[in-house]
Amino acid sequence: MTHIPPPAEELRLLDAELWQLDARRAQLLARRAWLITTLHRARSAPVAPPRPEAGATSVQNLLLLLGGVLLTIAAMVFTLVSWGHLGIAGRAVVLGAVTLAALAGPTVLLKRGLRSTAESVAGLGLALTVLDAYALHEVALTATDGTAYAALASAVLAWAWASYGLLPRTTGLRLPLPAALVAAQLPLLLWALAVDAGPYGITAALLVTAGVDTVVALRVTAGSVRVVAAVGAYGMGASGVLAAGGLSWTATGPGSAARAGALLVLAALVALGAAWQSRGGARAVGLSVVSGLLTVAAFGGAARSALPEVWTVPVHLACGIALLAAVRAGRLPDALRRGLAWASGTVQALAVLWALPVVGLVLLAPIGWASRAWNGVPSDARAAVTLDAPWPPHMATAPVVLAAVAAVAAVAAVLMPAVPAATWRPRALAGALGLAWATALILPAILELPYAAGLLAQGAMAAGALAVVAYGIRATSTDAADVTAPADAVDEGTTAHRFTPAQLTALMLALITSFSLAFLSLASQTATLAVLSALTALFAAASWASHLAPVTAPAALAYAAALACATGAAADWRPSHTALLVLAIPVVAALVAARVDARATVPIEAAGAAAALLAAGLTLTDPPLLALVLALCGVITAGTAVRADRRPVGYAATALFVLATWVRLASWDVATPEAYTLPVSIPALLVGVLRRRRDPGASSWTAYGPGLAATLVPSLVASWGDAHWTRPLLLGSAALLVTLLGARHQLQAPLLLGGSALALVALHELAPYLVQVTGALPRWVPPALAGLLLLALGTTYEQRIRDVRRVREVLGKMN
Repeated sequence: MTHIPPPAEELRLLDAELWQLDARRAQLLARRAWLITTLHRARSAPVAPPRPEAGATSVQNLLLLLGGVLLTIAAMVFTLVSWGHLGIAGRAVVLGAVTLAALAGPTVLLKRGLRSTAESVAGLGLALTVLDAYALHEVALTATDGTAYAALASAVLAWAWASYGLLPRTTGLRLPLPAALVAAQLPLLLWALAVDAGPYGITAALLVTAGVDTVVALRVTAGSVRVVAAVGAYGMGASGVLAAGGLSWTATGPGSAARAGALLVLAALVALGAAWQSRGGARAVGLSVVSGLLTVAAFGGAARSALPEVWTVPVHLACGIALLAAVRAGRLPDALRRGLAWASGTVQALAVLWALPVVGLVLLAPIGWASRAWNGVPSDARAAVTLDAPWPPHMATAPVVLAAVAAVAAVAAVLMPAVPAATWRPRALAGALGLAWATALILPAILELPYAAGLLAQGAMAAGALAVVAYGIRATSTDAADVTAPADAVDEGTTAHRFTPAQLTALMLALITSFSLAFLSLASQTATLAVLSALTALFAAASWASHLAPVTAPAALAYAAALACATGAAADWRPSHTALLVLAIPVVAALVAARVDARATVPIEAAGAAAALLAAGLTLTDPPLLALVLALCGVITAGTAVRADRRPVGYAATALFVLATWVRLASWDVATPEAYTLPVSIPALLVGVLRRRRDPGASSWTAYGPGLAATLVPSLVASWGDAHWTRPLLLGSAALLVTLLGARHQLQAPLLLGGSALALVALHELAPYLVQVTGALPRWVPPALAGLLLLALGTTYEQRIRDVRRVREVLGKMN
């Protein structure tokens, strides 16, 4: 039935519907008005024109350039191809008229403000003058030499173009003057080729042209002219310098070498003049560097031709050092002085690089004696270092080069007040010390001194370097406050020491020299024992200085270990027996480490550990002696752990004792796993008991877990493959005891580990019977039992969950 509300209720409903319709109508009208406004704005907004990809000026210049190029090409075609269709008068009139018109046109265009068009027409006119010169040669001067005519024509064109660009009505043109400078690059070079001046004349022409370009670049203010002049100066100058350098290098006599040197001096003067006029800055420094290097090449090349080849590098080095006299002179600007100093330093660095191969050979070649130990004494010091590599040629003057550079560095550190002393002098002293060391290192091989003299020389070098480190170079390095402590602060009671660069360099050189000396002594058994003994005593004596002990004490221990190995080999001992002698080194290291400064403790202990590792490696083929060595290492480590600051080393001692036990058992062919695991578990459990007494809140997993797992897990694995009943019975009894102790003291680790092991042992014992029962049952019984089990679990699922939570809470309350 249709329900009709009362009139009052119906009227209320109608009013509500009408109010909603009015609100919706107002919303739609507002939206309509917004859409109309948006459409009107879109129609009235102007459309932005596309942005041009090229500006009007760029388009104009491009069109003018293309026009000028096309007209020039047309003129060339007319001159070269269509020339024969006109007579002499007609040819002259046409080409001359076109040229005059092209050169006169820019004046009119400049008056009207058409500068770009004027530049284009002027370029066409300049190109036509070149064609006029060609036409003149082809018509009236055909008998003239082409190269000579080209030299004269280029000179005339350069003068004419420069004059045209300097006229009052054409001074606004930017093209004629740079074009004139480009044409001026050719006259001297073409003239030298025309008169057959030879390579020296051609090179001189290049350098003179570069000098003219340099003057123009420094004097002219127009930017375009300066750019062209700079490009010409660098291009012509570089070509001339390369040609002069080649002539100097290939000179066969003093005369040719002197002429090549004169050319290089000319180039150097040009560069020096440019640097002087540059008034400072990086360009002045760079040009003065080039000037200095060219001067060295000039005088060094001239002297080289009159001296043997072995003196080539020393002569150039002497010239480079002579540049420092100009540096000391006060008349030169600072930029030039810095540049000449850099040039001198570059020459010295190159000279040192030349001598480095022989230094590397003398230093590293003795390593080859490691595979030829005690094969016989070499004939001399050079033969001792040329085992697998040939001796470099022309190295007789290498000590002279190194000594000269060392002297320069030392003098610079002491006598040059212009250099900041706080930063330069310590580094210069370190460099001088290193170069002096390199000189002394290679001198025995250079002079082919006897083998024993070479050993004594290197030993004296190592001792001298250590003396420098021990006593310092205080006379000239006390102002290096940023890298060193005061000299009076270095004593036995000093807690901190900062080496100067010279001392640090000397320390590194002492170590490197001793390393090379140790390998060099392997040629002879007597030399090996004597050198290793001397090095051990030397570094041990240097270790009395507390600031050297962190470096020299480990070095002394290393050489002592090498001496022990050499002694065993000289006595024909087996390596495993030699290991017992090597073990004396860790004993000494442990005793010394407890009495030295704290900074040297760790390096000394590390050296002792390395010697112990070497001893263990020597006994790898002899398990009983390996077990003895490991046990002795454990004793040494345990003795170290007695010190309060080395308590954690006790863990390493325990591990060494365990390893010694295992190696001994393995040597006896013991296969029972409990023999290996119980020596680990029992100490671990004792440590856990002590820790629980000191810290009752410690977790049982941390205290007892590792000790219990170390024995239970391997024994459990072994019992599953054991057919006898003894191991399962003992393991089950031990697991039951551990479980009861865990339950008694409410400890998680013993309870879970013991219970798990007990359950697995029981499962292992019941497994045969379960297999028999399973085989006797019908095949439908296992699926039926599985289904019943799943139904039971599903029915009591919630109760099982509550039981599991209750067990977890109980275990959580345990330790």
